[in-house]
Amino acid sequence: MRLFPTLRNYKLEYLPKDIFSGVIIAAVSIPISMGYAQIAGLPAVYGLYGSVLPILFFALFSTSKQFVFGVDATPAAIVGGAIAAHGFVSESEQAMLYIPMVALFAGLWLIVFYFLRADKIIDFISTPVMGGFISGIAVTIILMQVPKLMGSPAGRGEILDLSKHILHSLQYINWLSLAMGAGALVLLLAAKRYMPKFPMAILIMAFGVLAAVFFHVEEKGVILLSSVEPGLPELFIPQFHRVDLTHAAGRGLMVAVVVMAETLLAENSFSVKNGYKLDIRQEILACAAGNLAASAVGCCPVNGSISRTSMNEQYGGKTQGVSITAAAVMAVILMTATGFIGYLPVPVLTAIVISALLNVVESHLAVRLFKVSRSEFYIFIAAGIGVLWLGTIYGVVIGILLSFVAMILKATNPPRAFRGLVPGKSAYYDLDKNRFAYPIKNVVIYRFSEDMFFANIKVLQSDIESRIQDDTKVVVIDAEVVNNIDFTAADAIEMLFQSLEKRGVRL
Repeated sequence: MRLFPTLRNYKLEYLPKDIFSGVIIAAVSIPISMGYAQIAGLPAVYGLYGSVLPILFFALFSTSKQFVFGVDATPAAIVGGAIAAHGFVSESEQAMLYIPMVALFAGLWLIVFYFLRADKIIDFISTPVMGGFISGIAVTIILMQVPKLMGSPAGRGEILDLSKHILHSLQYINWLSLAMGAGALVLLLAAKRYMPKFPMAILIMAFGVLAAVFFHVEEKGVILLSSVEPGLPELFIPQFHRVDLTHAAGRGLMVAVVVMAETLLAENSFSVKNGYKLDIRQEILACAAGNLAASAVGCCPVNGSISRTSMNEQYGGKTQGVSITAAAVMAVILMTATGFIGYLPVPVLTAIVISALLNVVESHLAVRLFKVSRSEFYIFIAAGIGVLWLGTIYGVVIGILLSFVAMILKATNPPRAFRGLVPGKSAYYDLDKNRFAYPIKNVVIYRFSEDMFFANIKVLQSDIESRIQDDTKVVVIDAEVVNNIDFTAADAIEMLFQSLEKRGVRL
């Protein structure tokens, strides 16, 4: 086990980008974390508490060079639903005892997953499934954020609930809020295209604060972030006797599964895109450490943040030094500079979040798949729709099932071809792909490019039997790449041999 693995062999040239990106992440984490803490049923300030120790402990173990941890949508929604089912009032004493216990159990379950080597789940997720899954999550969070541009609270739930909330928000648009949010989003997208390294997000936040200070936009209905009392959190002491442990452990298991699947899939996606390797098993341990730290400060469960990681990628962060910087900046803000938080306009901050999330929607992958492999394109779409309609938990299950379906479909439709000669050439060529190739008289040559087993052997039988003519004397099966033949396939080959022999054809 390695501690701070991404800081080994650290280069001084990384430092400016890591610090700059860390400051951006800390600033953007303020509205995101506060909002999700409230969704979970905690006071908004606990979102900031969850942006110090949890991401530090994640960075302690993580092998991802750019992934950022923190208070996030999915675990917050699961916990928010749990306290509603329990009948707890948000921010009540009962809720504030129960929620950190869910984070504690989530961390403990993740440790169990670490020892069970549950990281193997990634081996069963194909690129189309992974891309659809991540894109579905990104679109879901964007839809959650859209009402905040118009002056309404964030949405929650799946696509139907989110769509209804957006339609409801359209009836109560605050036009100044929408103008500020939409204007900020346009500027961010333009800067991303024409000045990708310019810190437009910080400039826009500064303009938002100035608008609140000098023009008092809150008096015109623009929502500002809630004010926060200064100070670091106190340590949370679990009170096991005051919490339904069965219920908390069950919700903790649900959260742990989601955190593991969502974080590992997203981390893997970013690592493939940016060309570095992960120790997937150690990432489970990093997730466990983050959630145990969240419980220690009384926060809700935490998760890998796709939006903040996308922003980190945009601003060129190189190591987990970004997370360390973000945690340090957040700690300084909590101790000395909470006053300015109450001047941050929500629509401006929402535009920054949406701008980052648009990078995560893998439309370029969808276009490639559409051109290259329609079946994998449909799997990409199905994985994305699964997340949008059913949520992350069922989206993970659908993704794994789709990966198995894709594997089975590939195995049951193996590469194969009938072959012939080309004038002047000594090798054999695919009759369908080479217009100069011609079949050998009285001979059928058939190449089968997959292991033979019960699910695909009928394809071989059907192909050969449909090719036999009255004048066929010999059938040659080119099985050069076949490494294994199972019992069912061996019996089928023997039956084919006997069938052809009765017809005077030698196999």
